[in-house]
Amino acid sequence: MKYISAYKELLGCANEDEVFHYLINNLKPSNNLWTYFVNWDKVFENIKDIEIGLNTLNYLIGKDNFDDEFINLIRQNPHLIKILPALVVRNGDNSKKFKILVDFRNKMLTYEDFDFGIKNPTEEDLKKYLKFITNTGFRELIIKKRIKNLVDYMIGVEAGLDSNARKNRGGHSMEDIVGVFIQDLCVKKGCSYLKEADAKKIKETYDIEVPVDKSSRRYDYVIKTEKELVLIEVNFYGGGGSKLKSTAGEYRNLSDVLEGKFKFIWITDGLGWKTTARPLRETFDHNDYLVSLSMLEKGILEFIT
Repeated sequence: MKYISAYKELLGCANEDEVFHYLINNLKPSNNLWTYFVNWDKVFENIKDIEIGLNTLNYLIGKDNFDDEFINLIRQNPHLIKILPALVVRNGDNSKKFKILVDFRNKMLTYEDFDFGIKNPTEEDLKKYLKFITNTGFRELIIKKRIKNLVDYMIGVEAGLDSNARKNRGGHSMEDIVGVFIQDLCVKKGCSYLKEADAKKIKETYDIEVPVDKSSRRYDYVIKTEKELVLIEVNFYGGGGSKLKSTAGEYRNLSDVLEGKFKFIWITDGLGWKTTARPLRETFDHNDYLVSLSMLEKGILEFIT
């Protein structure tokens, strides 16, 4: 690391070891904002296009002669076909075609194709849709009234799926938090910044060519001062794992790629580093600037940019 006097003035640290100990001992327990939880706007936006169809399918709830009622309803309303996969499938790409392995017990793999993009279904198609709803277990849920309203059911499904996006929201939360410090810094120093900028965007904005370690590299923040270009990456790890070690190695290598031509700051935090301190220390020793949220709170950013 590059030791600066501000570490003593702001953190009370006289050397590199004390700075690292300060970093580790002051890691934040969370970066969860209110936006970490369910994004209800997104949930209801995803429901909007199929809500009328779901209400139509509600007709089937509790029907004793479900099979006949289902086929008649789909026959009269073929537009409902495209909704059927949404009741039981969420693979991220809204697929309308599925190749399902229906038998393998005889050591021969037998597949059956299901197409939910058909506009004019045949009677054979209708029977296949009934088979799909039956074999996925959804038919039984409807017959036994374990689901009382398909719109409410889908709201729950979407809310659950949205919770899977928390990881990405956690990353954005860290960017938002750091962004407050960067905005304040740029106002005080009269400099500009970019958010999520790749080499092309940096070149177009500042006419400066920045080397990258991989083609997909987008710096979380880029600050342009009167004297230099500052590249910043941010992340937060609430839990441990191999990802942390690889991330530390990634930013150590990125520092080498930049060859000291640009100031590179890695801002990271989270209790996950408690169990992965060694690779973090290796990058801390190798890179010029590795700081935490607590260090930002102390005002360290103003001294290293």
